[in-house]
Amino acid sequence: MSIWWSLHLRREAASVPLARRLLIGTMETAGVDPEISYDLSVALSEACANAVEHGGDASTDYRVTAFIDGDTCRIEVTDSGPGFADRPREPRRTKRHLPPPQTKTPVPAHEEHGRGLFLIESLTDHVRVRNRPGRPGAVVSFDKILKWREGAALLRAS
Repeated sequence: MSIWWSLHLRREAASVPLARRLLIGTMETAGVDPEISYDLSVALSEACANAVEHGGDASTDYRVTAFIDGDTCRIEVTDSGPGFADRPREPRRTKRHLPPPQTKTPVPAHEEHGRGLFLIESLTDHVRVRNRPGRPGAVVSFDKILKWREGAALLRAS
């Protein structure tokens, strides 16, 4: 089974639950295990919240794209903000591939901000944080291997 959708959303807080609900509905329809759907929906919410908060002064929108292809889901959130000045352009972490995760400076527990990317990395299998090539903005993409609800094999075969 292959499913793809893309949304152009206004950079406002109300857009975050909209993207999350669409993802959860897609996952439910496809027969994805609810725990996997939940992990992906929280990761998506964090990425959207970052785009809303850091997506740039002049930009009024951001884009969310989701792909389900076979047993993998990839989600990308793209904004038009200043990008990541201190972030590498290569994948930040992969559970299934080398190299191992880099040592991170933990975010103090009392901090209100700064946990979004850490949370996305904790909930997914592969995270890539990069600046948009040739344009202002950032792209946060993440993948997760899907598990299926019992009896969902019928949905996947169609």
